[in-house]
Amino acid sequence: MESRRQDLVHALGEDVVLAARGLLGMFLVRNGLCARIVEAEAYRGADDPASHAFRGPTPRNAPMFGPPGRAYVYFNYGCHWMLNLSALPAGSPAAILIRAAQPVEGLEVFFRNRPKAKTERDLLSGPGKLCAAFGIEASLNGADLLSTEGLHLESGDSPAQIVAGPRVGLAEGRGHLTPWRFVDADSLSWVSRPIQRV
Repeated sequence: MESRRQDLVHALGEDVVLAARGLLGMFLVRNGLCARIVEAEAYRGADDPASHAFRGPTPRNAPMFGPPGRAYVYFNYGCHWMLNLSALPAGSPAAILIRAAQPVEGLEVFFRNRPKAKTERDLLSGPGKLCAAFGIEASLNGADLLSTEGLHLESGDSPAQIVAGPRVGLAEGRGHLTPWRFVDADSLSWVSRPIQRV
């Protein structure tokens, strides 16, 4: 298991797309809550028009510029927090959006934090839902997710098969066809929405 964590750390410093695939099967943990990541999307910098770093650094996207393994938490559409993991060495922007996870521990708290959820499958099946369930908001921006306390990642088994497809919600011409959305093929019922296979 520790080798998986080392592989992820290495990928985070080298290749955001490889790291996004490597993030699947890892556990997101916080204060007794635990969920297995089943869906993630990769975003690069100046060559990726879908990326928040496409036009360069701003106070908002600063965590995308590293070091790798830091939380990039931002408010989306005025109503949802989104959790990303920075990738690439400091100064080279990239991040991975954690889109969905399968709950493992802390169901009672997850349901309390997400009163609109009617089933376990609806608890973490989207980036906004995931952040609400874990209580993730602005105070965690920049947190070290490779640490061993607070909000952090722990090793888990790699998926037997990974499906790749286009990222979600992008306008035409802004990387909408780039197949950098990755899901665990054995956990399709837990993801945010069906994936168009590539």
